[in-house]
Amino acid sequence: MGYLHRLMLFPHYNNNQHLKLTRIFFTTFHVSNVKTVEEISTLLKHNNWGILMDSSDIKNKLNPDVIQSVLHQNQFFDPIRLLGFFNWSHSQLGIRHNLISYSILVVLLCNSNFFRRANGVVECMIELSYPPSMIFDAFDECVREYRSCSSSNSCLVFDMLINSYKKFGFFNEAVCVFLCARDSGFLPSLVCCNSLLSDLLRKGMTELFWRVFEKMSEVDLGADVYTYTNLISALCKEGKVDDGKTVLLEMQQKGCSPSLVTYNVLINGLCRSGVLDEALMVKESMAENGLVPDSYTYSILIDGFCKNKRPKEAKLLLDEMIGRGLKPNHVTYTSLVDGFMRQGEVAEALRIKDEITAYGVKLNFATYAAIINGISRSGDVEKGKELLEEMIGLGLNPNSQIYSYLIEGYCRGNNIDKAYELLDEMKRRNLSPTIYTFNAIIGALCHARNLECAYNILNDMVGFGVKPNVLTYTSLIKGYVNGGRLGDATNIFGEMKEQGIIPDVFCYNSLIMGLCKARQMEEAQTYLNEMIERGLKLDAYTYSAFIHGYCSVGEISTASRYLNEMLSSGIKPNDVIFAAFIDGHCKKGNIDEAFSTFDDMIRQAVLPKLLAYSVFIHGLSKNGKMQEALRVFQELKATGLIPDVYIYSSLISGYSKHDDMTKALEILEEMKENGVQPNIVTYNSLINGLCKSNKVESARQLFNQITAMGLAPNNVTYSTLIDGYCKCRSLVEAFRLFDEMVSKGIVCDSFVYNSLIDGCSREGNVEKALSLFHEMSQKGLASVHTFNILIDGFCKSNNLTEANKLLQEMININISPSNVTFTILIDHHCKAGMMEDAESLVLEMQNRNVKPTIVTYASLLDGYNRIGNSLKMASLFNDLLTKGFEPDEAIYSLMVDMYLREGNWVGVLQLFDEISLKGLSLKPNVSTALLETLCQKDYFDEILNLLDDMGEQGLMLSSSTCTVLLKDFREFGHPEKAEQIFETMIKFRWVPRTTGLTELHDIKVEQSFPCSGSLSVPQPLSAAYQV
Repeated sequence: MGYLHRLMLFPHYNNNQHLKLTRIFFTTFHVSNVKTVEEISTLLKHNNWGILMDSSDIKNKLNPDVIQSVLHQNQFFDPIRLLGFFNWSHSQLGIRHNLISYSILVVLLCNSNFFRRANGVVECMIELSYPPSMIFDAFDECVREYRSCSSSNSCLVFDMLINSYKKFGFFNEAVCVFLCARDSGFLPSLVCCNSLLSDLLRKGMTELFWRVFEKMSEVDLGADVYTYTNLISALCKEGKVDDGKTVLLEMQQKGCSPSLVTYNVLINGLCRSGVLDEALMVKESMAENGLVPDSYTYSILIDGFCKNKRPKEAKLLLDEMIGRGLKPNHVTYTSLVDGFMRQGEVAEALRIKDEITAYGVKLNFATYAAIINGISRSGDVEKGKELLEEMIGLGLNPNSQIYSYLIEGYCRGNNIDKAYELLDEMKRRNLSPTIYTFNAIIGALCHARNLECAYNILNDMVGFGVKPNVLTYTSLIKGYVNGGRLGDATNIFGEMKEQGIIPDVFCYNSLIMGLCKARQMEEAQTYLNEMIERGLKLDAYTYSAFIHGYCSVGEISTASRYLNEMLSSGIKPNDVIFAAFIDGHCKKGNIDEAFSTFDDMIRQAVLPKLLAYSVFIHGLSKNGKMQEALRVFQELKATGLIPDVYIYSSLISGYSKHDDMTKALEILEEMKENGVQPNIVTYNSLINGLCKSNKVESARQLFNQITAMGLAPNNVTYSTLIDGYCKCRSLVEAFRLFDEMVSKGIVCDSFVYNSLIDGCSREGNVEKALSLFHEMSQKGLASVHTFNILIDGFCKSNNLTEANKLLQEMININISPSNVTFTILIDHHCKAGMMEDAESLVLEMQNRNVKPTIVTYASLLDGYNRIGNSLKMASLFNDLLTKGFEPDEAIYSLMVDMYLREGNWVGVLQLFDEISLKGLSLKPNVSTALLETLCQKDYFDEILNLLDDMGEQGLMLSSSTCTVLLKDFREFGHPEKAEQIFETMIKFRWVPRTTGLTELHDIKVEQSFPCSGSLSVPQPLSAAYQV
C-alpha cells in the first residue's frame, strides 16, 4: 500500500513511524539488553517463572524494547505464558508497552487458536487510543514476519481488528482497515465482510457500505446468501426495489438459494415503497424455494398495508396468519389498530383491541398509544381518557406523549379546561410537558380557530421551561393565515425572528401560501426574496403558491415564468398546478389558452393521460364551461380511455352548480350504466344542486340511497341537506338531521351551525338562534360570518339593541367586524330612521379601517332619502363617485327620487341620460313617479323613450299608471300624443288589445286590470347585502 494512499485513509499516518516499524526486527540492542532477554527466556521455561522473576532483579532491567525482544525470540513458545509475562511486565513497568509488542502477542495467540484472548489484546490496543494507522502497520509488519509459521490464522488479526473497531462504534476506522488490508494483500474473511456490511446498513452509513461492497467485488471475494441479503437491503433502503428484485433473481441463477430473511428484507422494502401487490407476489413465490412465511413476514405486510391506508386487506392477512398457526404479537396488532384508527374506523380498531385480549396477547405501551391517539383524533377524547385509566390499572405507566395525544384532542374540541387538568396530572406524575406536547396544543387550538388561546400558550411554555421552536411558530402562522388574519401572521413571523428562531422552508411556505391566496403578491415576493437570500431551497409548495396566486389575479405570464423556473429546478409540477393554469385561463375567458395548457400536459406527459383529462374536465366544469367540458369528455371516450369516478363527478358537480340538474342526473345514470360507482363526492354534488334548485325532497331521496350504495354520508352531505331544509324553512327536518349527525359522531362544523342559526333567524326564532350561537362559541366555531347571520336576524326582528350588543361582543373577543357586519347594522338603523346611530357606525367603520361598499352607500342614501335630507344625499353621492364606486340602479333611483322631490329637472335628465348610456334601469316606483311628473311638464319625447326602454326590458306598467298618463295628456289637450302612448301600451300588452282609448280614459284611477309584475307595488330602494 502506497504512502499517499495510507495518508488519505489515516490522516494521522506518519512516514517516520512507518520507517521505524519496517526496521523493528533488525534493531541492534545493547549487550546488557541481550543478556536480559536470554535470562527472561530461560526463566519462562519454568512453571514457577513468576516467582523466580519476582525474587530476581529482572524487574529492574525491564524496558519496552526488552519485552518486545522476549516476545519475538519466543515466538514458538507457549503464547499463554507469553501473555502472562506481558501482563506481569506491564504491572512492573507501570507504563504502556510498545505497539509491536501488542501486535506480536496478538499474532502469536491467533496462530495458536487463542482467539478470545487475542481479541482482548486488540481491544486493549484500541482503548489505549493508538492511531488506526499505527495499529494497522504494526499488524501488517507482524503478520508478514510470522507468515512462515505453520498456522495461517495470523491473517485473522485483520478480522479481529475490524470487529473490535465495530464493537467500539468506530465504523470509519473499521472500513479503513478493510480497505488497507485488501491493498496490502490480506483479505478479511467473507463472514467479517458480511458482518461489516450489515452493521453499516444498520447505522445508515450507506456510502461506506457501497465502498466496502465495491472492494469485495473487485477482489472477487465471493458472495453468499448473507452478502446478497445485505445488498438487497441496501437497494431497498435507497428505494431501488426493482434492483432488489433483480438481485434476488441473480442469486438464484448463480445457485445461491435465498433464505427466509432474504425474502423478508425484500418484502419489507416493497412495503416501504408502497408496492404492496408486488410484496404479496414475492410472499407467494417463497414456496418455490421451499420456504413458508413466518410471523415476521406477515407483520411486515400487515404494517405495510396499514401504513398505505389499506387496513381491511391487512386484516385479511392477519386472518391468514392465524389460519397458518402463527401467533401474532403485539407489534402486529398495534400496526392493525393504528391502521384502522388512521382511517377513522374507531369501532373496528376497538374490536381488534378486544380480539388481542381474547388471544392472550397483552396490550403494551405502543398498542395503547396507537388506540388513544386514534380515539383522541376522532373526537372521543373521553373514551381515550378511559383507556388511559385502564392502561394505568394494568401497571403501564403513560409517558408525556400519551398525555399529549389526549391534550391535543381536548384542544381540538376547544375544551381547554380539560387540557389543563391533564397538564396538572402530568405534573403530579413527574412528567414534564415536552415541546411536542405544547406544539400539539397549539396546533389543535389553531385547527379549532381558537387563535388567542393558542398564542397565550407561548407564555405558558416559558413557565414550564420549554422553549418554542420553529414548528411552534409555524403552527401559529398557519392558524392565523387560515383564519384570514394575515397581519397577525406576519407579526408572529417577525416575533419569531426576534426570538432568534430561524424560519425554515415550511414556515416561509405557510406565510407565502396565505399571502398568495389573499392575492397579496408583492408582499409574498418579499418573503420569497428573503428565502433566496438565506440560501433556502424553494420546493414544490413554494412554486405552487406563486403559480396559484398569479393565476388567480390573471397574471398568467408571470405564473408561467414560475412554472419554467420550477421545471428547471428539477421539480415536477403536479395536477394541482396545471389545474391552476386551466382555472386562470377559464376565468379570463381564454378557452384556447386552456386547451393549449391541456395539450402541454399531454405532450410533456407530466401526468398520466387519464389524469390530464380529469384535471382539464374539472377545470372547465368548475368555471361553468360545460359545453367545452362535455366536448373534452366525448374526446376522452373516443380515445378509448374509460372515464373514472372523478371525471364523472366533475361533470356532475359542474352541471349541479349551474342549475342543470336534468343533465347532472343523466350523467349519473350514464356512469352507473358503465359500471362506475358514484362516491360520496358525487352524491354531495347532486344533493347540493337539488337543494339550490329548491328540490329538497329529491335531495332527501338521494340522501336515503347513499347507505344502500355502501357509502356513508359525511360532514358535507349532512351540512348540505341541513342547509337546504333551513332555506326552505323546514327546520324540524333540519334539526332531525342535525341530531342524527351528532349521534353518528360526525363533527359539526361552523357551516352547519351557521345554516341552523340562519334558518332560526328567518323564522324569527332568535332565542333558538342565540342558543345555537352560544353552543357554537363554546366549541370555538363562531366566526364573523356567524355574527353577521345573528346580527341580521336580530335586526330583522327589530331588536337593534341586541344586534348592537353582538357587535360589541365580537370586538371584545377579537373577531374583527367586516364591511358586511357594519352594512347590515347601518342598513337597519337607516330603515328605522336612526341616522345618528347609523353615522356612529360609519365612524366606527372608518376607525377600524373597514372600507364601505356600494351597498353601504345605498343604505345610507336610502336612510337620508326617507327623512328628506337632500344635502347629505348629494354629499354621499359625490363621495362615492370620488372613491371610484360605480353607482348601481338602486343608487340612481334614490338620486332621481330626490331630484324629483326637489323639482331639479336638470339633475333628473342628466341622471336619466347617464342611466340610459350605461344600460341600467330605474326602480319601478321611481320610473312611475318620473313618468307622472314628465306628463305634467309635457316632456313627451322623454316619455316615449322611457316607455320604450321599460317595455323592451320586460317591465309592466300598471293599469293605474297607464290611465294616469292617458288621462293627463287628453286633459292637457294632447289627444294625439295620448294615442301614440296608447299604441305603445298595447304594443307591450300593458292594456288588453280589446280595450279602446275612450274606455280606458273613462276608468277610474283606482281600478286596474289584472297585471303581473305591476310597477305600482312598492319596491325597496336599498340594495340587498350578502350576509
